[in-house]
Amino acid sequence: MIFDPILDIFRGKAVTIPPMDGAIKPNTALDDAEAALETQQPDNLCAYRGGFIYSSANKVFAIEGNANSKEIGSFDEAVTALAVSPSGDIAIGLDNGEIGIMKSGGGTVEIKAPGGLPCPTALAFGASGELYVAEGSAQHRASDWVVDLMSAGSSGSVWRIDLASGNAQSLAQDLAFPYGVLAPKDGRNLVVAESWRHRLVGIGGNGALEPILSKLPGYPARLSPAADGGAWLALFAPRNRLIEFVLLEKAYRTDMISEVPREHWIAPSLSSESSFLEPLQCGGVKTMGIHKPWSPSRSYGLAVKLDAKLQPEASFHSRANGRRHGVTAVAESGGRVFAVSRGGGVILDVSVASKARG
Repeated sequence: MIFDPILDIFRGKAVTIPPMDGAIKPNTALDDAEAALETQQPDNLCAYRGGFIYSSANKVFAIEGNANSKEIGSFDEAVTALAVSPSGDIAIGLDNGEIGIMKSGGGTVEIKAPGGLPCPTALAFGASGELYVAEGSAQHRASDWVVDLMSAGSSGSVWRIDLASGNAQSLAQDLAFPYGVLAPKDGRNLVVAESWRHRLVGIGGNGALEPILSKLPGYPARLSPAADGGAWLALFAPRNRLIEFVLLEKAYRTDMISEVPREHWIAPSLSSESSFLEPLQCGGVKTMGIHKPWSPSRSYGLAVKLDAKLQPEASFHSRANGRRHGVTAVAESGGRVFAVSRGGGVILDVSVASKARG
């Protein structure tokens, strides 16, 4: 209502979180899924030559055959974004802001973006060979995402780069950490996952944002196309009331950032229960030796299958008491669907679950 901002001064502001219901009803599909590959710090995942490629820290690997991996690239910084072109070229974004193309025929070409793009979080090739780049923040590196969130960051942007000429065009500015990008297809606008605003938006030709899917129960990460014309969406952490309340309190956040070690902030996480010093107020306390799956949590595992209209039709969970949290990417290739659990250090084969729920 129009008077709510005034009344909030006296009554306090209610903090509400969208429920996980309908197509996003909790289950144990990720915890039940077969581990295709266990690896340290897996992150990006893309379809590649009938299989997959993924990043782990500063390296890129190809998954061949029965989940055997082969290193195909190593860099000086952590890999923060990956994309594969129809011809097999691999676009790579690094944590220092550099973006390059590993050509299918050999060799690497660096892309020079005007003004520098310090935070590549997602990449996608367009139908005409152009490259779309999601820049999460103008102030922070991709690895400093939690700092951007706790600083109420909204300096992200999306760019279109013509690889033939090197020209870069800004498509949208002032985004709250764009973390996923889906290239235009069949008349559909470019789709972006705007993480800190918990939504998917389409970017029109004039830069106007068209809401597609809003009020998500978690923080959306990368998007990838599905074989049936829909898409796959990863959500890397859940929303909960305590964190939402902290995000409303600027003075508290400022003191927390300056005085508390980052790993102990009241903030979303890719995993939890690694230290007894972690915030316990989120509900991750065992009762009679049991960690309740429905308890509030700083971390969670969630992948969502979207239909052709980019609406949820199925989901795959690792709940509060699970270990396969921090899902940062999902990809489909050769009839298989893999998901990255960065918090769990594993790449999961969810093919069977996706067919059962599709």
